Amino acid sequence: MLRRILRGLLKAAFGFEACNAEVLKSPGPLLLVPNHVSWLDWLFLYTLLDLDWKFVVSRQVARRSPIHRLLVFNRRTFPIDNNSASEVRRLAEFLRNGGRLVLFAEGQISRTGTLMKLYEGAGLLLHASGARVAACYLRGAERLKWSRQPGWRRWFPKVSAHFSGILAPPSQPGLSAAAARSRLTNWLRDRMVELQFRVETAHGPRHLLEAVTETAAQIPGKTILQDAAMRELSYRRLLAGAELLAGRLERRLRDPGRPAGVLLPASNAAPIVFLALWSLGRAPVALNFSLGAAVLCRCLELAGLRQVITSRRFLEAVRLDPAELTRAGAEVICLEDLQMEISAPAKALAWLRCAIEPRRLWRLRRKRPDAPPPGPEETAVIVFTSGSEGDPKGVRLTHGNILANVRQLLAVVDVTDRDRIFNVLPIFHSFGFTVGVCAGLIRGIYTFQYPSPLHYRLIPALFYDRHCTVLVGANTFLRGYASKAHPYDFHTLRLLFAGAEKVREDTARLWAQKFGVRILEGYGVTECSPVVSVNTPMAPRHGSAGRFLPGIEWRLEPVEGVSEGGRLWVRGPNVMAGYLQPEADARFRARAGWHDTGDIAAVDEEGFLYIKGRARRFAKVGGEMVSLAAVEESLAEAFAHLGPEFELAVLSRRDARRGETLVAVVNSPEASLEAMRDALKARGFSNLWIPREVICAPELPKLAAGKIAYPALERMLERRRGSKE
Repeated sequence: MLRRILRGLLKAAFGFEACNAEVLKSPGPLLLVPNHVSWLDWLFLYTLLDLDWKFVVSRQVARRSPIHRLLVFNRRTFPIDNNSASEVRRLAEFLRNGGRLVLFAEGQISRTGTLMKLYEGAGLLLHASGARVAACYLRGAERLKWSRQPGWRRWFPKVSAHFSGILAPPSQPGLSAAAARSRLTNWLRDRMVELQFRVETAHGPRHLLEAVTETAAQIPGKTILQDAAMRELSYRRLLAGAELLAGRLERRLRDPGRPAGVLLPASNAAPIVFLALWSLGRAPVALNFSLGAAVLCRCLELAGLRQVITSRRFLEAVRLDPAELTRAGAEVICLEDLQMEISAPAKALAWLRCAIEPRRLWRLRRKRPDAPPPGPEETAVIVFTSGSEGDPKGVRLTHGNILANVRQLLAVVDVTDRDRIFNVLPIFHSFGFTVGVCAGLIRGIYTFQYPSPLHYRLIPALFYDRHCTVLVGANTFLRGYASKAHPYDFHTLRLLFAGAEKVREDTARLWAQKFGVRILEGYGVTECSPVVSVNTPMAPRHGSAGRFLPGIEWRLEPVEGVSEGGRLWVRGPNVMAGYLQPEADARFRARAGWHDTGDIAAVDEEGFLYIKGRARRFAKVGGEMVSLAAVEESLAEAFAHLGPEFELAVLSRRDARRGETLVAVVNSPEASLEAMRDALKARGFSNLWIPREVICAPELPKLAAGKIAYPALERMLERRRGSKE
């Protein structure tokens, strides 16, 4: 009776619901492991459990007050002494005898709102008892006033409890008790993270516009964006600006349903344009202005663009003639012109409407009669691959893809409401779009947008001035910032993520020694929205690209001549809807959702991913497969004393005797052929792995994300050879 009364009260106060709670009725011994985010977690679970369930509690807690003693010592609890190793045997014996326990394996209330570390006592208990497990995810409880989540909290947020199926811990034959304990603890945490991701996907917003406005409704006055012009945008101003722009664009955009090009830097204007287009049922095409006019026009033609939204000031800054776009058949729509059409009263009225109803933009999108029903399968953005090995491909990413990738990251990375992101990546880069634009707006985290990652002196100073805590970048950029920054510029930096290219040892060492910061390397591809794996503070492994995100399946296909690892294929909810190119799209659709990353990789027994290099960046020298990336990495470490300005690339060239031979391109004459030979031999490489020629060039061509542009480098060498002949 008491439990039914309490359940009714929780339903009235928090809209409390339980999903898949029937697993709690499963007969026999069972261990229930929920996340721990508030002081009321036990109460929500208490109303769902039969009388034979017991909560594992700490005797040390009982010493705090008479109320704690009342809660700790009763017939529904199993008190234990945290400092006694024998308590695990008591718990294991209770489970083996058919007992049913609730264990908060984190040992404390989360201070981030996400899953913290699990104490290895949980793994030891599983190893000792062999008990079956059910994971539980308490959704929304982290926003209770009785939580320790820093940031916004509410008296009565909506709370729900979601239960996994019955899980059988994997056996650990041949392992010591310590190793088995660690493996089972990690296994349990993985199951809890996967449950969180599945629940958020099933019960969270299904459209990016809905996700942004849902967060905005909770914290409408929070400053969420700022750019290099030092203009601040709260959620109210952001949504009001998007609504006003949508009204202007609705009159200018032709051909309903056709995508619209967006040619803008990382700034406050870009998210406003994206939100406005989504509210009109249009898919934005993020155009890469660094490709040059010729390639850009080919991208316009491939995407079928007839109109491009840009800024006149920006076109002048990047020295792009709008006539080039016009000749390609695209009308140029400048934001400055649209802004002039909006009156001051209209701005005030839009701000007032969004202040009263922050979700108004989403509701307008749903009510628009000419727009298709909004859903996760709608195209959220069309981006183009980097073109590091050929012409860029057009990639269609849906709202479901982007939301899945953001949720995958939030399930494993412990960001809080107080974190501040510093984004230097361009919005046409999939990582810059997902992490630099969408993640902050969805999670409610302040993001500073900076238009160029190449300002090595200015960016550290701005980071220091804005007191940011999260930075994302590529090795090339991070090396440049570290070389120019004051040792105190990054004193607030808490999370430093690197992708796009492999992090060099000298870069990681420089950040660790100068700033005391660990670089968390990740791996992603545009087709995967883009993050596939990432190192986290919870699970770091130096030299790896981290562990796969929840919800991602992977496999390695054998490659001739490669003894360790294979060609990496992935599948998951974050994998694209398809390509714009018909031939490439047909190949992708024939693979049942599997995407060939084109990378050679290895995965260790703990699930950490190691990227060996692009499949195309292997050369067959004298019958042996040689990784050009491995040669580059070793040489970069050998010549680290030349400073962060040193650049190096290794290419292959056809050879009549060996099949292929290696050529090194450097920007410093100090990196001589003899020095390379000595360095590689000292590291155990055979003669086949040693370049036969060194070419010195003042500057190596690079992509906007910092990676070497190998096709451009090949063309440069071809021109060089042609001029000599």
